[in-house]
Amino acid sequence: MITNQISREMTIEDILRQFPGKGQLLAQEITSSGVHCMGCQAETWKTLEAGMLEIGSTDEEIDTLVSRLNAILTQTIDTTTISLTPRAAEKYLHILKEEGKEGWGLRFGDRAAGCSGFEYTLDYSEKADPEDTVFTSEGVQIHVHSAFVERLMGSVIDYVDGLNGSGFKITNPNVKGCCGCGKSQSY
Repeated sequence: MITNQISREMTIEDILRQFPGKGQLLAQEITSSGVHCMGCQAETWKTLEAGMLEIGSTDEEIDTLVSRLNAILTQTIDTTTISLTPRAAEKYLHILKEEGKEGWGLRFGDRAAGCSGFEYTLDYSEKADPEDTVFTSEGVQIHVHSAFVERLMGSVIDYVDGLNGSGFKITNPNVKGCCGCGKSQSY
């Protein structure tokens, strides 16, 4: 059954299949809640409720997670640009300072990899290449090879920091499918 909201009765697989453009954010939120049965060859067939009950969650904690997941679904995305959240920009600028690369941009792209086809790539970029399209967000230049722009347009790069995983996470409205762990995607 296709819905426009997440419920506790949905399987983890169904959540990620129905909302692939926000798969990484949804996967991060689920794993941050303590459900670690996500990923390739794991128990993604379990309902969100069953996964939460297995780790000792209360009904209130399950309802709170469902609310947070549905809040992610309502976040709007500007499909005319590629952007960083303020938190991601702050983290990237801090990393640049630590590495002695202040003023450098962020290279964003993807490559064939993972079980669903593509994985995102992030790297330092001293300057834009001639074939790059340059976006500026939160004071950071984002360099994207022109061949990748169409499938990456609208992407939002965020940074999450938690006990169950830290790192840059991408939301991309062009994604048509993602793997069970939300780390690779198809277009």
